[in-house]
Amino acid sequence: MTTVRTRFAPSPTGELHVGGVRTALFSFLYAKKYKGQFVLRVEDTDVERSTKKSEISLLNDLKWLGFDWDEGPDIGGKYGPYRQSERTELYKNYAQKLVDSGKAYFVYAEAEEIEKLRENMISKSQAPHYTREMLESFSTHERIERYKKDGRQPAIYFSLERKDRILNDLVKGDVHFGADSVGDFAILRSNGIPTYNFAVVIDDSLMEITHVIRGDDHLSNTVKQIALYEALEFKVPKFAHLSTILGPDRTRLSKRHGSTSISEYRKRGFLPQAMINYLALLGWSHPELKEVMSMNELIENFDLDRVSKNPAIFDEKKLIWMNGQYIRKLSEEELYEFSKPFVVPKFLSEEEYTFSRKWTMAALSSVKNEVNELSQLPEKLEVYTKTPEINYELKKLLEKSGISLVYKTLKNSYESMDEWTPQSITQATRRVVKETKVKPGDFYHSLREILTGKDSGPDLVNLIFLLGRENVISRLKRFLED
Repeated sequence: MTTVRTRFAPSPTGELHVGGVRTALFSFLYAKKYKGQFVLRVEDTDVERSTKKSEISLLNDLKWLGFDWDEGPDIGGKYGPYRQSERTELYKNYAQKLVDSGKAYFVYAEAEEIEKLRENMISKSQAPHYTREMLESFSTHERIERYKKDGRQPAIYFSLERKDRILNDLVKGDVHFGADSVGDFAILRSNGIPTYNFAVVIDDSLMEITHVIRGDDHLSNTVKQIALYEALEFKVPKFAHLSTILGPDRTRLSKRHGSTSISEYRKRGFLPQAMINYLALLGWSHPELKEVMSMNELIENFDLDRVSKNPAIFDEKKLIWMNGQYIRKLSEEELYEFSKPFVVPKFLSEEEYTFSRKWTMAALSSVKNEVNELSQLPEKLEVYTKTPEINYELKKLLEKSGISLVYKTLKNSYESMDEWTPQSITQATRRVVKETKVKPGDFYHSLREILTGKDSGPDLVNLIFLLGRENVISRLKRFLED
């Protein structure tokens, strides 16, 4: 059986977005499901927009998400190099082979002339499909000689054989391309840079990619690529085109729907495992419709036959919910590590975060049920550091009912305790409630309000313990005496 080899080939022209990650994820899961290899290739032939900074950012985001590629620009491999900018001689050699075999030809035309030809065809309600006769008309003897004199190179166009083609797509099913669905097209620009459709065929063939999994916005390119595979006598890989991701309003997902880049979600405090889990469900479903899954569970259960043909709807509310589920599943140690970028320096200094590790871990755990994004932590942790405003309306109500005296008794009880532990706090508090015969519900609710200024929050006993005896007594005293 042929080893499964998939790839993810981003362009380093900006940030990594959720659509790209979904494509990378399905490619990764499929390769790992069948014990194959997942290849990372950087398509950086857009020299004007590609940057090293974007490439570094892409790789960092992918590593943060948990992707582990078998070959790539940072680790190498036997099919490298893995940056298209380092493979230009390969493209030139294969383009020349096509010219030599009569399957491609030189075109001595300016970009403006090609554009004018295109506009002219559209104005006549014709599809802008070029023929060899049209394009070679620019290649007059005088122009060829002028190009040589100026040291300029012509573009190379592929001579497409007009015939019907059928793609047996692993997601879409049979896709028919008519003989007139496309015309001749450029494979090598005059500056020596290959076009996308040409470079991707050369790369996927030489890197022995067996399955090309990508967005269906590339479906129209596939007929050109199949024709190139045939002309170069390369084996055609299996294709799987994933349906578009839409926003809640069923329009193409974009910035107007909110965050779309992985870096934005990282800044908001989303966990990588939550992002991976949610994106896996965009167009795929578990055989038992399970929703919360680890990467290993995804690998075990993933297959392309459960990928939907219909567009996936990106629901950020569900992603936020799922992130909350994952936050609550974190151990104290894991939560401590993930939370650091959000808590330092907004809540604690670097030094405090390190030296008060035990207290910080406990404080973080006490509020983790209240957050769905780690960026919300500093606000929730304020209950431990921010002295609340006195609620005079509550104070008046408690004085009128006589319950204020109960909090004075509680303060005295806390002051006389031999040790400050959750167990001793629980015992002392219950004893005061029992002895004063106050209604427990009213008492505990008001106590939280006095200590934090809020009507909800962490477990009350844990909150009192983490606040510390001095803080608790100070806040009770201030409320009673102000």
